[in-house]
Amino acid sequence: MTKPEVKLAPSVLSADFSRLGEAVREATEAGADYIHIDIMDGHFVPNLTVGPPMVAALRPWTKLPFDVHLMMSEPDRYLEAFARAGSNIITVHAEACVHLHRSVQAIKALGARAGVAINPASPLSLIEEVLAEADLVLLMSVNPGFGGQSFIPASLDKITRLRRMLDESRCLGTELEVDGGINAELASAVVKHGARVLVAGNAVFHKGESVAQAVARLRASLDKA
Repeated sequence: MTKPEVKLAPSVLSADFSRLGEAVREATEAGADYIHIDIMDGHFVPNLTVGPPMVAALRPWTKLPFDVHLMMSEPDRYLEAFARAGSNIITVHAEACVHLHRSVQAIKALGARAGVAINPASPLSLIEEVLAEADLVLLMSVNPGFGGQSFIPASLDKITRLRRMLDESRCLGTELEVDGGINAELASAVVKHGARVLVAGNAVFHKGESVAQAVARLRASLDKA
């Protein structure tokens, strides 16, 4: 059986914010597939991070797709700003969108790929009706808001069910991304259950090893799966 293609999306939320540009460059040189940028508004989640100006400032540091995750209330108000800043994938939370289908269509109209995210406690039925429209579905395996949290074990079953939903709906082009607590020890299990894009923050950006070494270790764990 052919192994599925798995993409790595290092999350700069865990990088040194005083040198984010260098962190993006290091992740690019290490062989990352996407650069994951978490946007938090202090309302939808209890934390504040960056906005469109920072996305635009990081854009010259890499040609990799920017995977921009909007953990914010009323994301529709900012879609155009993030698209103009250089976001290639813009992901909104189903819990934050009153008209989720409209939000997905608005992202596509701006020329970006549309992602839909759900929190650990949210049922998959919340996104079922937009699976055919979404380019990416992001399943949170921690409660959003802070990096460095531990993977919620029940997420593995949820990944399996979401993989089945995508396959049965013939959504072959829709990427299944998982974000939260993923490291070299968990990566292979997450992929075996159906994930195809892995977001990794602390597992990539930490003082124990270089970004290149961390990415290589994640790749090696997948090769052994």
